[in-house]
Amino acid sequence: MDRFDLSFLHLRFLDIVDIIFVAFIIYYIYNLIRGTIAVNIVLGLIIIYLVYLVTVQLHMRLLSNILGGFVSVGFLALIIVFQQEIRRFLLLIGKNAALHRNKIWKTLLSGKKELEKEASVTSVKPLIDACKSMQNSRTGALIVFAKYFDDQYYQNTGESIDAVISKRLIETIFKKNSPLHDGAVVISEGKIKAASCILPVSDNIKLPPQFGLRHRAGIGITEMSDAVAVIVSEETGQIAYAKQGRVRMDVSYRDLEKLLTRDI
Repeated sequence: MDRFDLSFLHLRFLDIVDIIFVAFIIYYIYNLIRGTIAVNIVLGLIIIYLVYLVTVQLHMRLLSNILGGFVSVGFLALIIVFQQEIRRFLLLIGKNAALHRNKIWKTLLSGKKELEKEASVTSVKPLIDACKSMQNSRTGALIVFAKYFDDQYYQNTGESIDAVISKRLIETIFKKNSPLHDGAVVISEGKIKAASCILPVSDNIKLPPQFGLRHRAGIGITEMSDAVAVIVSEETGQIAYAKQGRVRMDVSYRDLEKLLTRDI
């Protein structure tokens, strides 16, 4: 039994908490870059570092000096190479913190959580009717359901509307001749909050090549927030449903109603 004595570890409770937090951060970062080109970059950096260790052990001075210069500025290189991913990571943390803060204040001050839920559910029917019409007319559309509307995040890239949801209004916005059709409609708290919003595009390399900017934008916003997106394809008329960076294609009206009723 003496062989398995682990007393040398001297683990404290805070050490265990520390390990859990580090594991959570690593898992969080992995989910953020999973399926993107950043994974290949990480593998490339790991290979370079392993080659550097081998060259040092084999006393290959020239190659080890070259790779050593790269490794010595590794932290700075990581910041430069992963600038976009770091920005997304910080943006996601800040946005989620702001959303939860707004959620707490709304719950404490208004006490209308159930009423907001009922308002969201009643907004599903006109959306389904609008999707039916746009599918038949091959009208492309991108509709985002944000649980907690961030004024600065969405309105800075689009036009503020703050209107009651209706089938005709949604159809009018996405008509090809409409100045607001090129972008996303954002719905929150049972109202159309903004239109013609520019959304972050997903860089997931595993997405099908036939996905255009509309689908990639719908998936991208769900990667960075707890919003869900409904996409109507202009080419095929198929309805897609995006949530947490994953997309479900060719969704029926019945399934779409169930998904929206559950998630919004």
